[in-house]
Amino acid sequence: MLILAADTSGKHGSIALVQCETDALQILELVGLQGGTFSAQLVPQLAELLSRHNLSKSDIDAFAVASGPGSFTGLRVGLAAIKALAEVLEKPIAAVSLLEVIAFDLRPPSGGNRVLVALDAGRSEAYVGEYEFVAGLPSCISESLLTFDELAERATQSSVYTPEENVITALASRGAGSQVSRVPRPDAVSVARLGHPKILVGQTVSPEQLDASYIRRADAEFKKPVRNPA
Repeated sequence: MLILAADTSGKHGSIALVQCETDALQILELVGLQGGTFSAQLVPQLAELLSRHNLSKSDIDAFAVASGPGSFTGLRVGLAAIKALAEVLEKPIAAVSLLEVIAFDLRPPSGGNRVLVALDAGRSEAYVGEYEFVAGLPSCISESLLTFDELAERATQSSVYTPEENVITALASRGAGSQVSRVPRPDAVSVARLGHPKILVGQTVSPEQLDASYIRRADAEFKKPVRNPA
């Protein structure tokens, strides 16, 4: 199964072509994208990526995309591109949360079946997800926007995993430094790694169903917008 994966949720994004088998994953190529120019880079980079591997859009079997949390502009660009391709090619999409990706890469950590992961949301806040593992996949218990003080309180009950230096520093200054562990920052390959088992078990969405989760309401809401009935 050839998966095209994308992550445009943060300051730096990436796209990847990954060949996935039942028990193996081959990274064909990972391409970084510079934040602030996703709209100009994404489509040309996708075309060049396929061309370098003598592939066409029709060779793609499925898509995996980070649906957030992240910035409004970056997520909008990435999701729009994946929606368009998936609709034209009639291929499935695995939409994954970056928090979920971090949890999945822990699979699970020693000492328990639950994990607490965090991303910096700015303004002394963190976007926090708690997951437990069910049949090898992380199942969401809760996702919420917490202040660093609130996260430090949660850390007294559960270890926190994060790729963010700001989160580590903030928890250390609040006496919870021993409860936080640094983990690698997810990229498009990480997105594909989680997307693949989701696709295999049918946890996919249609282009119409693909939606973003934003870090904060001022950036267009991390909750889905309410649509007025026609």
